[in-house]
Amino acid sequence: MQIKFPFDLSKPITGEASIEINKPIQDVFSYIGEHFFDNYPKWSVGVVKFEPLDGKDVFIGARAKQIRKDNGDEIESIFEITDYQPIVRLTFKGLTEPYKHSYFLESNEQKQPTRLTFRFELLELEVFMRPFEKLIRSAIEDGAENTVENIKDLIALESA
Repeated sequence: MQIKFPFDLSKPITGEASIEINKPIQDVFSYIGEHFFDNYPKWSVGVVKFEPLDGKDVFIGARAKQIRKDNGDEIESIFEITDYQPIVRLTFKGLTEPYKHSYFLESNEQKQPTRLTFRFELLELEVFMRPFEKLIRSAIEDGAENTVENIKDLIALESA
């Protein structure tokens, strides 16, 4: 007999946030995409150790290892860049943990401001955690808001 759950076990939990950055899209993508391996640990405040595994060039298939501090625990994961389209999009996906980060950029005919959208997807959730899905989604959404704000603040600081 198969047990039926009142929720979809395969449905990811997603949080997304957008922000306008008063810089040209090329500058914003340079910070996020071209210099990803240098700058990611700056805006991702939970990262305590970060190591690119294939050099610092950004390309589809490039991997990195990170250790994040989460509620006092250190969680190690390896991720891989799965989509890299200059001035448009950067996506990476966890290889050892079930997550996906996507950064989308938009601008009106290459003029300022640039709209940055960050999406975090938790691709799997243990069955025993599903009753806490709303709380987890709220935390993910807060994290997405913090991420775009951190990126905007860091870009402003570096160009000041």
